[in-house]
Amino acid sequence: MNKFLLLALFVVAPLCVFSQGNEEDKAKIETIKVTDSLFREDQFYISLSYNIVQNSSNGFKQFSFSPCFTGGFLRDFPITKNRHWAIAPGVGYSYTNIKQFISTDDLFLENQPAIPEDIETRIITHSVEIPLEVRWRNAPIKSHKFWRVYTGFKARYIFNANVRLDSESYGGYTDDIIDNVNRWQYGTYVSAGYNTWNLHVYYGLNPIFKEGSKLADLNFGFIFYIL
Repeated sequence: MNKFLLLALFVVAPLCVFSQGNEEDKAKIETIKVTDSLFREDQFYISLSYNIVQNSSNGFKQFSFSPCFTGGFLRDFPITKNRHWAIAPGVGYSYTNIKQFISTDDLFLENQPAIPEDIETRIITHSVEIPLEVRWRNAPIKSHKFWRVYTGFKARYIFNANVRLDSESYGGYTDDIIDNVNRWQYGTYVSAGYNTWNLHVYYGLNPIFKEGSKLADLNFGFIFYIL
């Protein structure tokens, strides 16, 4: 009887171990398949950049930091088997604040003040933006650390625009200028970097204002991608 039990132990035990090993291997394979089959990258973005503008008039002078902030969602659609190439349409929000000095000599064409003064002005816009980009990245399956180069086209619809004037002599003043701006703004951009830090450049293709000034956006800064 003891010999029979010992023989059964030697026969059954290896089969159990082999069966368990096969199940673990299958589970690992299935996990890899699930991870590899549908992974997407960089579907939320936040950027902060400095607007140095383009096509400024003679005597144009900025002060402080003229920020541009954007944030939104991009739907990642891989177009190659290794998922290194993709296209990504999206939607987001944009805030710009162009800070410049305007001389009272230019501001008051008649009734010039006795003492000329440089008045601080801020052109502030709020927009809904619609980006469409082509993406390349050498992303591995299980890591968010990889090189990326994304480039694309962006349309912005300005839904709010104001100019603010701050003067020691004349006080503060705010005016709605939504009727004076091109509500649809267009531009191209490129983002490139590794892991968390990515340089971002945006080049506006049309002027901010309908008439007169040809001032347009030109942004340099950083963009951060999440998920």
